[in-house]
Amino acid sequence: MRLFLMLLAVIGSLSITAPVFAQDEQPSGTITVEDSATKDAAMAVRMRDILAELGGYEDVTVTVSSGIVTLRGTTIDADHAERLNDLAARVEGVVAIENNVVETTDLVRRLNPAIERFKTRALQMVAYLPLLAVAALAFGVVVFIGFFIARRKQPWDKLAPNAFIADIYRQLIRIGFMMIALVVALDILGATALLSTILGAAGIIGLAIGFAVRDTVENFISSIMLSIRQPFRPNDTVEIGGDTGKVIRLTSRATILLSFDGNHIRIPNATVFKSRIINYSRNDSRRFRFELGVAPDTDLDRARDIGLQVLKGLPFVLKTPAPSVWNSAIGDSTITMTFTGWVLQANTSLAMAKSEAIRLSIVTFTNAGIAMPEPTYRLIINPDSCLSGELTASSAPAPAQQDVAPVLSAEEMDDNTDHALETLVNAEREELKDDDLLNREGALEE
Repeated sequence: MRLFLMLLAVIGSLSITAPVFAQDEQPSGTITVEDSATKDAAMAVRMRDILAELGGYEDVTVTVSSGIVTLRGTTIDADHAERLNDLAARVEGVVAIENNVVETTDLVRRLNPAIERFKTRALQMVAYLPLLAVAALAFGVVVFIGFFIARRKQPWDKLAPNAFIADIYRQLIRIGFMMIALVVALDILGATALLSTILGAAGIIGLAIGFAVRDTVENFISSIMLSIRQPFRPNDTVEIGGDTGKVIRLTSRATILLSFDGNHIRIPNATVFKSRIINYSRNDSRRFRFELGVAPDTDLDRARDIGLQVLKGLPFVLKTPAPSVWNSAIGDSTITMTFTGWVLQANTSLAMAKSEAIRLSIVTFTNAGIAMPEPTYRLIINPDSCLSGELTASSAPAPAQQDVAPVLSAEEMDDNTDHALETLVNAEREELKDDDLLNREGALEE
């Protein structure tokens, strides 16, 4: 019994320490030398046949030994050499690949494929000529229709507020029909997939050009907005960004003014669109204003009444709105009075009206004994420091009476300078009437 137990213990220890091999880890089958050589030869023949069918591998040799493929020789480029690895790996039984193929430096071998490709493409082009002619004909017909529609005056002149916007409509019609013609031609050629590439490239180029000519694009857009809004008309007196003059014309790039000195002022439309514009000609009624200083001891109520009477007596000053006079400031030696009156710009020059009102106001104040003194200063002197005599105060002489000249009539208040400037503006507009976006009959901006 004891012997039997010892035998079981020995058998158990042996079963625990002995290595156990899984069934799937065991090698399957055996390879003999004859079988390996036959298989290697078959693999080599198969790969040579594949390379012969592909072409371009005439100088490549293939040897197979124990499943290891060795490639030697030259190819026309590196891509052909790298492609051999993929081809060899797909052959059954290949264990490893030794690729010793290099790129050839033979000029003739490298040029032959390029010449062959050129000949092939030339033949394809000749074969495509009839289809290409049909596509070109379709492109030309669609473009002709678009240009014919765009060239007509109606309905573009009727739809657009001015000729400039009408031309933009025509350009958009031309571009739209050219895009349609391109799609039709590519569809005939079976190359509509190329359209997305063309549009993508055009978008990138357009974006780059837009950044490069940003100021020009901004001026162009501002020109469109100004031509639609019409904030001024030809011969209007305007102030734009501190520059004052009469409007000559509005072009697609700039606004041209004629200053009162006869100088041309060219302001970019982007600046005009963003600037504060003062149109002095929009309303026919316009106010002039000037100031006069009187002595501090003047009867201000009387002076104000006299000033009002002077302004109301001028034939070119409007009754409504009524003229006004008020005390506006106190100085060291004078009290400033402000005079305002309204005139019609169509009949009266603002500068001449202001000049005549000043003249008559000064004459009337002088004749009424209202002093308009020069600046005076008060000196305080210590009598003890005087060397001799007593200081006597001297008074300024009273102003002499002046004759009142006849008041100018309304016809005499018409300034010839304004008419001369308007003549210059009209002459320049007549010379360049095609390059103008302003419309005399168009509605002004509200």
